[in-house]
Amino acid sequence: MRFILDNSLLLLAGTLTAVIWANLDLSSYGQVAHYLHFAANDVGMVFFFALAAKEVFEATLPGGPLASPRQAVSPLAAAVGGMAMPALIFVALVSASGPAELVGGWAIPCATDIAFSAMIARLIFPAAHPAIPFLLLVAIADDALGLVILAVFYPSGPLSLPLLAGLMTAAVLLALWLRRRGTQSFWPYVIGPGALSWAALYLGGFHPALALVPIVPLMPHGATDLGLFDPRESTRGDTLNRFEHWWATPVQIMLFFFGLANAGVPFERIGPGTWFVLAGLLLGKPIGIMLAAHAARLVGATLPSGLETRDLFIVGVTASIGFTVSLFFATAAFPEGTALAETKMGALLSFTAAPLALLASRAALRQRHA
Repeated sequence: MRFILDNSLLLLAGTLTAVIWANLDLSSYGQVAHYLHFAANDVGMVFFFALAAKEVFEATLPGGPLASPRQAVSPLAAAVGGMAMPALIFVALVSASGPAELVGGWAIPCATDIAFSAMIARLIFPAAHPAIPFLLLVAIADDALGLVILAVFYPSGPLSLPLLAGLMTAAVLLALWLRRRGTQSFWPYVIGPGALSWAALYLGGFHPALALVPIVPLMPHGATDLGLFDPRESTRGDTLNRFEHWWATPVQIMLFFFGLANAGVPFERIGPGTWFVLAGLLLGKPIGIMLAAHAARLVGATLPSGLETRDLFIVGVTASIGFTVSLFFATAAFPEGTALAETKMGALLSFTAAPLALLASRAALRQRHA
């Protein structure tokens, strides 16, 4: 069960259930998905993005891998390149062959699914190989930029900046007051500032799934980051870490319903949007990550010791698994219809990057022994 939860296999189970169900009986699947959609996408994903925001925030603390500019340049550059190149490829393909309505989905191939990418990386590389933490840093930076893209480019309704500013200010001030008075339980931060932030985004026209992103850094937290994979991380008792420990399992259960509510696409809906998303991910990610990581050397950045160019290529292919966040971006970019169905299928098929990464690693291994 721990393996299932740690590797987001419940999400995979929900996704497979949705795909099979939609292809057997689309009508009944559509009814169930309709009822699940709001709870899964607008409420449940609040906690998924909160845990992602927690990883991003802690990585910037003293001792964290993104704390100093010199440490952060390579993974940040790789993340930017790994998002810009897929978007450019997607837009170029849409511009060349259409349909024009697909251009709004340019962010879909920008995403990297941390859980599945990390799982594949651990299958490919030895436990101490620098490619694994480098991939995770790229995915964390990717998530951070993805949150910005979601907030800025994909409003969920008509914008109301006064409502947004007023309620969000109240949410932040309440969180600061709770922290100042020494509130250690995470529940008041979720129920008070979290609910206000959700209302601010929902009523202000932005996606409410980002509700806890501005609240997470305001919870009491450790002064330093212990680093990726440090076993002491699981024993830290500060508010932010207790929040993560409590929500880790419920979020995985929620991801089952997210997959169930969003992934049901009949195979006949495969179309141009599917191939454009796949091309952006499978070509754009490795090309963008490699070019940007090497370009970062021009400003004095260095790749981690032991990370070779061939390893960087495998990292890029592994990061091509968009899956969860790509699916979410698709639902944010398009209403129900052909464009949404096609791009969803592209997000689902991005899991083909997993066997491609395994094949690339075997080819690299043969080269080393040649």
